[in-house]
Amino acid sequence: MESSGSVVLWLLAGYLSGTVPYGLLLTRAAGLGDIRSIGSGNIGATNVLRTGNKGLAAATLLLDALKGAVPVWLALAYAPGLSALVGVAAFLGHLYPVWLKFKGGKGVATYIGVMLALSPVAFAGVALAWLLVARLFRYSSLAALVAVLVPPVVTALLGRTDAMAASLVMAALVWFKHSANIARLRAGTEPRIGAKKQNPGDAAPGPLQRG
Repeated sequence: MESSGSVVLWLLAGYLSGTVPYGLLLTRAAGLGDIRSIGSGNIGATNVLRTGNKGLAAATLLLDALKGAVPVWLALAYAPGLSALVGVAAFLGHLYPVWLKFKGGKGVATYIGVMLALSPVAFAGVALAWLLVARLFRYSSLAALVAVLVPPVVTALLGRTDAMAASLVMAALVWFKHSANIARLRAGTEPRIGAKKQNPGDAAPGPLQRG
């Protein structure tokens, strides 16, 4: 049983891991300015891709996933009872980073990283669901919204109540963060995968590209 002080430290470590704005830091280091001033203003990989630098976008994607996975892996090794909560803390850090006045990304890459660490089976389900929905409907935002609903179901079937609760909370927040995408899907104005023209404010990235 972890002490209350230990719990706080683990959650704080998870949150701080999630707050690191890799997209912002990488683009600034590359001399591309403030990523928040272009495109959607998001700090995630999709907006980094709008700079035209695919390498930076890929690095942002990887790092945003790892900042969710690494603290969970550490918690699994040293405080396994807190691993799911640490994952949620990292996810919240990405969505609401204190360093950026609590204005962060949409969380899909970090969500995926957390699930990779908590349940590789659920992670595989996310990937398969996204690919299937994206292929059938050609809406990457829709694919992401469907895909994040898979882990709560998979982890429930596996009897992983901690991971189920964590994934359910994160999925709900992903949906909340994608309210604009949902509105465009309902209106029929959301751009499809491969479309040459996209909404200038917030194009619809895939789950492995999102902030």
